[in-house]
Amino acid sequence: MPIRIPEQLPAQDVLLGENIFTMDSLRASHQDIRPLEVGILNLMPNKIETEVQLLRLLSNTPLQINVDLIRIDNQAPKNTPQSHMDAFYHEFSQVAHKKYDGLMVTGAPLAHLDYEQVKYWSNMQAIFDWAEKNVQSTLYLCWAAHAAMFHHYGVNRHLRAEKISGVFEHQVLDQHNELLRGFDPVFFAPHSRFGHIESAQYSGVDGLSVLAESSDAGAYIAASDDKRKVFVTGHPEYDPETLHEEFQRDTDAGLSPVVPVNYYPQDDPSQSPLVRWRSHGSLLFTNWLNYHVYQTTPYDLNSLSGSDSPSNED
Repeated sequence: MPIRIPEQLPAQDVLLGENIFTMDSLRASHQDIRPLEVGILNLMPNKIETEVQLLRLLSNTPLQINVDLIRIDNQAPKNTPQSHMDAFYHEFSQVAHKKYDGLMVTGAPLAHLDYEQVKYWSNMQAIFDWAEKNVQSTLYLCWAAHAAMFHHYGVNRHLRAEKISGVFEHQVLDQHNELLRGFDPVFFAPHSRFGHIESAQYSGVDGLSVLAESSDAGAYIAASDDKRKVFVTGHPEYDPETLHEEFQRDTDAGLSPVVPVNYYPQDDPSQSPLVRWRSHGSLLFTNWLNYHVYQTTPYDLNSLSGSDSPSNED
């Protein structure tokens, strides 16, 4: 089944070129089913690139999905045309009355700021609290995962002197967990961050479990037992060239970045990246939509209020 996205969103042409089925609002209105309502709170500067990455992963499911793109505030984005924001994004105040089956919150380039120094931190706190009652399951990526841990549980990250950058080997810790269904016991995933929370800190929170981790990059996937919160500290959505573009950007800025680990053959940036994370990234999103969203969400979203709502599944 397709994902429903706004007409003329640039991501639509990219996805259609990859033979990914999307539909516009008119066609979706003729589908006699209850689609999933998914919000994407996009905090990344290059919003168009992030849209394509996330929508690509959401598309690999038999479920029909309605997507709302959400912005954190009305400030002009750094690397996205204002016309794009005006055409395709909702301010949070415009959707705060809605209830969602799923919400995705992206990372953000805010590594060296304390949370209270982030200009929209109060907005983030309001959204975190709103999601508790209005979203069946929320998937937090990278910076958002750390920010949510701090807000909900008081667990603060620490900043590493050297950035964790590269494609790291991970181990599945709970092979029977639905979120990891179909995963190989060992798999690869990209990371790009300074912030770090130890696996023991996740596990030390009552009701949270670490499901996959890396001996080098630490905890990768943690989730609440009630399936309402999923914390992913890496970037399964990244395109093949994303880490290279980050490395080149920081090099050009004179920051002397570390070469992303296990990314280039022989760690040689002149060679094309070795891509080995996309299948598991796709599977992670599919499992989240199926087991944490579709099979737990109420058919009538207006009844959503807690973790024991009746299932959407027949």
